[in-house]
Amino acid sequence: MKQIEFASKAVKILADDQFVIGLAAGGSLLSGELDDYSDIDLVLVTKEKISDKKDRMLEYANKLGNVLTAFTGEHVAESRLLICLYDNPLLHVDIKFVTLDEFKNRVEDPYILLDNDGQLKDIIESTASAWPHPDYQWIEDRFWTFIHYGLLKIGRGEYFEALDFLSFLRFIVLGPLLHIKHGNLPRGVRKVETQLSKK
Repeated sequence: MKQIEFASKAVKILADDQFVIGLAAGGSLLSGELDDYSDIDLVLVTKEKISDKKDRMLEYANKLGNVLTAFTGEHVAESRLLICLYDNPLLHVDIKFVTLDEFKNRVEDPYILLDNDGQLKDIIESTASAWPHPDYQWIEDRFWTFIHYGLLKIGRGEYFEALDFLSFLRFIVLGPLLHIKHGNLPRGVRKVETQLSKK
């Protein structure tokens, strides 16, 4: 698959880079859910922090292939993330740039693609990953006010705002809680169509 080929090529390109400690992959490549529509989630671990230098992040992204466009992930509260669209092949690649110390705080234990000195393996074995769970009290304190707000929008005939609000409610509250109920990670509404219907 093109995602595997891209990851393999990235390893070869970065293997001799003295500034790189390692490269790991998460997401669907890690979970075994990779398909033709999947992006690829990479974690690039460097000796010094470069996530505050977009030009350096872009420099590494361009080493890995033909970047059509790239931007940082502030809209998902992750400025260390560079979201890239590559050509030949056309592929969405997320690259998170972290230091070795930052690698300790992770939501999953990624698949190690490159680990020059075994440091990534050591961290995974000595620390625990943790997917963030919703704060139930936060939800309880707000839920009925949220519902009232949405009903006011409908009552006023502001249907597009009401639709936006329902999307927010699904992503922040309903999706995560349904995932938890069914023993899944609370990943918003990610794959609820398939993961919940099987339960």
